[in-house]
Order: sequence, then C-alpha cells, then structure tokens
Amino acid sequence: MSQKTWNELGINQTLGEKLEASNIKVPSAIQAEAIPTLLEGRDVSARSQTGSGKTLAYLLPMLQQLKASSSAIQAIILAPTQELAMQIVRVADSYAEPLGLRVQQLIGGAAMKRQIEKLKLRPQIVIGTPGRIHELLKLRKLKLSEVRHIVIDEADQVFELGSTREVETILFAMSQERQMAFFSATYPEVMSRFEKRWMKDPVRIQISPEQRVSETITNFYVVCDKRDKPDVARRIVRLLKPESALLFLNVTENIANWEAKLSYEGFTVETLYGDSDKQRRAATLQRFREGKIQLLLATDVAARGLDIEGLPLVINLEPPIDADHYVHRAGRTGRMGRTGTVVSLITPQERFIMEKFRKSLHIELPEKAMYKGEFVLPSELPDKASARPAPRKTAEKSEVNTRSYVPPQNSKEWETLLKESKKPKKENAAKPEGAAPAPRPKQPATKQERLRDKKDKGAPKWLKAKREAKENE
Repeated sequence: MSQKTWNELGINQTLGEKLEASNIKVPSAIQAEAIPTLLEGRDVSARSQTGSGKTLAYLLPMLQQLKASSSAIQAIILAPTQELAMQIVRVADSYAEPLGLRVQQLIGGAAMKRQIEKLKLRPQIVIGTPGRIHELLKLRKLKLSEVRHIVIDEADQVFELGSTREVETILFAMSQERQMAFFSATYPEVMSRFEKRWMKDPVRIQISPEQRVSETITNFYVVCDKRDKPDVARRIVRLLKPESALLFLNVTENIANWEAKLSYEGFTVETLYGDSDKQRRAATLQRFREGKIQLLLATDVAARGLDIEGLPLVINLEPPIDADHYVHRAGRTGRMGRTGTVVSLITPQERFIMEKFRKSLHIELPEKAMYKGEFVLPSELPDKASARPAPRKTAEKSEVNTRSYVPPQNSKEWETLLKESKKPKKENAAKPEGAAPAPRPKQPATKQERLRDKKDKGAPKWLKAKREAKENE
C-alpha cells in the first residue's frame, strides 16, 4: 500500500468521499503510480500482479476527466471476456453515478437490439468486448469520433484471443488525440510490439516484477495418478474445508465429467466456460459470489480477471499451460492483501512443470502429501519400506514346498523311478467321515429316449402325462 492519500494523488472530493464510503482508505502501489500519470494525459503500460487494484487505477482518473454535460461517448474500456467486462461495469456504475456520468455495457451474448436502444440514452463511457463493439461499428450504430480515452484491461489476453484486428478497427474510428492505457498482470512480447505501434511515448509501470504471484498466497502441488484426481480433489476440499473454491481445467471437454463426479461426492458444483450462454454464466457467477455454490469449475478464458471477494482456495485440476496462466489463476485468491491457497494436481510425469513455474515466478512451490488430516512434505511421511504389507502365508508355504527337479544320476535310480511309476495308485484312500459319495457319471441317452424328448418338446402337459403313463404300462 502507498503512503500517499487519494487527495495527494489528485483525486477530487466527490470520488474521495465515494472511496471513503467503500472503506478504501489508502491507494495501492499500482494506483499510486498510475493515477497521477494518467491525470497528466500520458499513455501508460502498467504491469502489476492480479488483485492489486488495477481497475480503480485506470477508472478513477478516467471518470474525473470526462464531461457529464456532453452526450457523446468519451471513453472506452475493452476487456477479453464478458464476465470481466460486467465486473468493470459494476465498479464503474458505482463511481460514475456521483459524477452524473452514464455507463453502457456492450458485450457479446447479449441482445444487440437492446444494446442499440440503450445507446440512445447517450452514455459517456462504453465498456465491452472487442467483438461486440467492432460489430456495432460495422453496423454504424456506434460513433467513437469523440472518444479521448481508451483502456485495454488484461491486454495480454485481448491480443492472445486474436482480437488485434478488431481493436485496430476501433482505434481507427477514434480521434487521433487520444490517451491509451494497457493494464495486465503479465507482459508478453506481443504487448511490446503494440505499444510501439499505437502509443505515444508510453510510461511503463511495473509493480513487483520479480514477485508476480502475491506473497500472501500459499502455493504447493500434490502428485497422483490421472485416474485418482477426482478422489484427491475431494480429499483436499474435505481437508481444507473452504467456504468456496475455484477449480481450473484446461479444456471444456472434461468439464461435464468433473461436474458429475464432484456432484456425486455431495458438493454443490456448477461450471463456467466460454461456450455457455451469457445469461447462464452471469447467473452462475452471481450464485458463486453469494455463497450458494461451493465449487466452481472453470476454464482460463471464462475466469480471466474475475474478482471473487474473499475466495480462499484455487485448485488446478490440470497444470496451467504456462507461467502467465498460473499467475492469472493464482490471482483469483489472495487479492488485496488477503491470504489464499493454490493447489495443483499433477501426475508424476508433470513434476518438471512445477519446477519451471517455481524458477520463473520466484515462488515457493513444494510438493506435499495428505497424511493424518494434514498436508506434509514427502520427507515427513513414515518409511515406505516399513509400511509394506507382509507376504501372505500361502505364498510362504508355496515357496517352502517348491523344489527344483533333479534327474536320476545312474541306472539304479532310473530302475527305482520306473518301478514307482508302474505301481497302481491306491484307490481306497482315506476319506473324511461324512463326505458325500462321488456322483456317478451320466449315461448317454438311448435312441428311444431321444425320440421321446423330441416329441415332448413343446407338447402340452396333459399330452406329456398321457405318454408317460403309456410307457409305464
């Protein structure tokens, strides 16, 4: 947290009172760095760990510079996913209202006709996904000539999702005299290229670049076979007893299978992934925030940038594809100085991935195992050799009785062996008392019996009885 006050950063009294009412008394490090620079009108490329307060870092100076008297769109905020865009809309609404500013969301999945109708209310700020804003531009339902401020939140993900052309179309529709800002937790090479192409002498802000995962988060991994992962995940949740947990998968193909298995174990489970419709995703997220869902299964794209207040646990059911994805997953917990736990389930062959994350992210990432109701290091487990079960007695007996065959060494031994083989075997061997006599072998059926069986097949009972009576006579 910064030592400066909101007033010292240049935030006006109206917004300062709103921050006080929201119990946000001191600006975070990224807010203290970014707000004065954005108020000066400079382009900014900011990198800070997730949960550090990036949304208010760009939202407060933007709102303060807009004119409530103008009916034109003056600012745009782009986000990679519908959920993140709606999250920004909620925050923007609460801070724009005291200033008399109007906010409009434009996201994919929602009814376009309704969005076009709402644009007639003349919002000053538009927040949405690149695809939907680009679509409305092509239909000439959106005018951006008066826009002077554009922010791309989670910029690395916006570019990775292939929205570059759409973003360029949006930029060309704006005024050349604009202020641009990128905010992200990671800094891939593609962002550097776009900075040079679109920004004017940008100010680069990096907060804690060596510690991209919050220090308040406990990170460790558990090794198990792939088929045992559902059971291990169940045991982890039972052991840690979180009020809620976010479980990550890499692909949507496995999400229904996981949902079924965890629901069978008695958990309240729902899913959040990109292919589901907007209304269902919004309703699921709302129930999760309200505590009505204990476990939320999600993919990286769907959960990108989500702020779930007080989320205590993140479980990686599959290891993230790279260190940047680990940062974003871990950032769903331990936000704004709170504690959190991130557990990764991996197979023995995936240990090298955890080692790679540990080195590149500069975090403690040990292996742990569950033993007697707690997580322990593998070295703290009892000796595996002493824990092995003793061999069965039947096995011991068979080992004792087994002898290697030694052939006869001379003619006398051969004669003895031949005599023993010619001796008749004792048939009157002692039988235990009360034993049932051996059943006699069944005699083959005669030709007459076979003919009778053939006739009787399918015949009524009275006819069978008549034939049997004749034979008995």
